[in-house]
Amino acid sequence: MKLLKTLAPAALLLAAPAMGLAQEAEPAAAAAPDINPYIFTTLLFLVGGFLVFWMAAGFAMLEAGLVRSKNVTMQLTKNISLFSIAAIMYWLVGFNLMYPGDGWIIQGYLGILISPTSLEPVGLAADAAALDYASVGSDFFFQLMFCATTASIVSGTLAERIKLWPFLIFVVVLTGFIYPIEASWQWGGGWLSEAGFSDFAGSTLVHAAGGWAALAGALILGPRIGKYKDGRTVPMPGSNLALATLGTFILWLGWFGFNGGSQLAMGTVGDVTDVSRIFANTNMAAAAGAVAALILTSVMYGKADLTMVLNGALAGLVSITAEPLAPSLFMALVTGAIGGGIVVVTVPMLDKLKIDDVVGAIPVHLIAGIWGTLAVAFYTGNWGAQILGIVAIGIFTFVVSAVVWFILKATMGIRVGEEEEINGLDMAELGMEAYPEFSKG
Repeated sequence: MKLLKTLAPAALLLAAPAMGLAQEAEPAAAAAPDINPYIFTTLLFLVGGFLVFWMAAGFAMLEAGLVRSKNVTMQLTKNISLFSIAAIMYWLVGFNLMYPGDGWIIQGYLGILISPTSLEPVGLAADAAALDYASVGSDFFFQLMFCATTASIVSGTLAERIKLWPFLIFVVVLTGFIYPIEASWQWGGGWLSEAGFSDFAGSTLVHAAGGWAALAGALILGPRIGKYKDGRTVPMPGSNLALATLGTFILWLGWFGFNGGSQLAMGTVGDVTDVSRIFANTNMAAAAGAVAALILTSVMYGKADLTMVLNGALAGLVSITAEPLAPSLFMALVTGAIGGGIVVVTVPMLDKLKIDDVVGAIPVHLIAGIWGTLAVAFYTGNWGAQILGIVAIGIFTFVVSAVVWFILKATMGIRVGEEEEINGLDMAELGMEAYPEFSKG
């Protein structure tokens, strides 16, 4: 016992330096950078990105179901091709043009065309990473999916009469230049952002832009043979409504990544809670759009119309995309229901104007996109900025798209011949064997 008492002070003296070192180490450990926001935001972009990628499958299935049998393979070919072209063009030009940083040719309006997108080195160390955001690879991957979505919108409108290669050349211009330039005005810190315009996930920047490009193409291309005859609209039913319904559900699923990922952060309790709020509002708007279309078609036509219900759900999704965070669930319902109603009203209006939109993309993406962007002003109060953004992006996208379509029409032609259209684009453009029933329309 005496020995223990004798040794105890010596042990304390020996331990004191170590204790001091431990106390000194505590502040150093506390000063270590917090890597969690970087990790979770990167994960959000990757998960959101592959959900939005799945929307490419949704567009393909929706369009394949809504075109006639003789054009199904052509639509599928266009969809996988446009996505692949978008991926290359967005890497080559689009991403850096859309996010120029301080590199503007015309400040706030046109970025510098610099080198293709490059990623961080393999095995990036935490002290070399920009921990306040996310990895370049995840950001590029996520933003690419929005670019490809814009092109997918155009594909459905112009179905059943456009040539394959002129369409794909237009996709090169749209995904490499038109979309990145107009999106840079807001998301790249351009002049619309400075003006106070707000578009959370792209009701105007993505959906209405795709709708404007589609409208320009539809006006220049003209309607399908036999669509408008003797002052009436001739129905041309799709080949497979089961596929169209599957495509709609796939798009609905992908939209959670589209809107949820646009929170652009998931490193705090507040951010991840907001992501969950966005999911709930997105779902509510889609459901309300479908129900609104279901009720309106039953009242107006005496029977429910499945294609209208499908497009009603999509219009609800487009409508909530400009502001999926701020609304309550009830306001998300109202926003989506109005979007669904827009589809039911505007589809026959387009037919009266003899604008042939095979899948209803113009009402869904353009008109509902404008409504959703205007609805943001109920939360921000800035009606002027919202109207300014809608008009500016509409004029730019429509005019530039029209110019490209006119050039393609004058140089190589954009429409197949009458016989080829009647026989179907699968045969005319892809060389597939024709079946006797194809000639019936």
